Amino acid sequence: MTEPRRLDVLRAIVEDYVQSREPVGSKALLDRHNLGVSAATIRNDMALLEEEGLIAAPHTSSGRIPTEKGYRRFVDEIGELKPLSRAERDAINKILDRSTDLDEMLKSTVRLLARLTNQVAMIQVPHYDTASLKNLDLVGLGSTQVLMVMIASNGTVDQRMMPVQRSYSDNEMNDLKQWLLNNFGGVQLAELANKLNRTEVSPAHQAEPLVQQVFGALEEMAQAANAQRIIMAGTANLARVEGDFPLSITPVLEALEEQVVLLKLFSELEADSRGVAVAIGTENHYGQLSDAAVIATTYSTDVRNKLGVLGPTRMNYPTSMASVRAVARYLSKILAN
Repeated sequence: MTEPRRLDVLRAIVEDYVQSREPVGSKALLDRHNLGVSAATIRNDMALLEEEGLIAAPHTSSGRIPTEKGYRRFVDEIGELKPLSRAERDAINKILDRSTDLDEMLKSTVRLLARLTNQVAMIQVPHYDTASLKNLDLVGLGSTQVLMVMIASNGTVDQRMMPVQRSYSDNEMNDLKQWLLNNFGGVQLAELANKLNRTEVSPAHQAEPLVQQVFGALEEMAQAANAQRIIMAGTANLARVEGDFPLSITPVLEALEEQVVLLKLFSELEADSRGVAVAIGTENHYGQLSDAAVIATTYSTDVRNKLGVLGPTRMNYPTSMASVRAVARYLSKILAN
């Protein structure tokens, strides 16, 4: 058979199997696709595809399903990714534009991506090597609590509630806030803990226990900002495709929970000429994900920042690849502004 027709048959088998989750036979291919050949020719083509290891028979029926090698060939042959619809683009803009801070924006991003793809969506919280303390605020809440809000230069917002022994006036709060900004404003988060430890508290604040609490809270915030983590959404989508994981879905769920595997995987993925990276099955190099597929790309200006989706190898690759790339581009544009 000719190479183009062989790829057409493989493409048809992948598309039908992804949609139906049922082994695909020659008659079904003849009925659903305009391949321009007889059923006997299609059966011969399928036999040759099976010899190449691109499709396989799950049992004694005449139907065939794609193998990991078959999915890889299918993905490699995808040309231009189909752009998202106007409605999908409008939804991305609407959801991301109304986010109030970076953390909320990242959460909105993965929720949106999970809905677009029906997979588990993941985003790596940006690296904060160069982020600095941009602003902070102190708000007295009666005589028992003070709220501290820290804003980083990259848009990250973090806050802490601190118990106090007495109420503080607005002037006291403003004085302390100004003193903190004078000493720590513009300091990189990676260096904030060291700067806090080296700073001598001024006599005006020496007797105030609140200052030490503020120092402790700032150090905790800086450490949390520097810790690498992944935000996820759509884990429940795995439940509806549990049968796509031959042995058990448990290893995949454990990998999602550990996060360290995902962080390592993200660091290894490199986008292709279409702007996305696709790792299928054992290409992930992690046994827990040997039955899963991951599609990822970078966002913002730091190539270390990744977002993507994870699901079974029986995945709608063209749609998922297009969605991941589009969401990453919209998010990058918003962050740049």
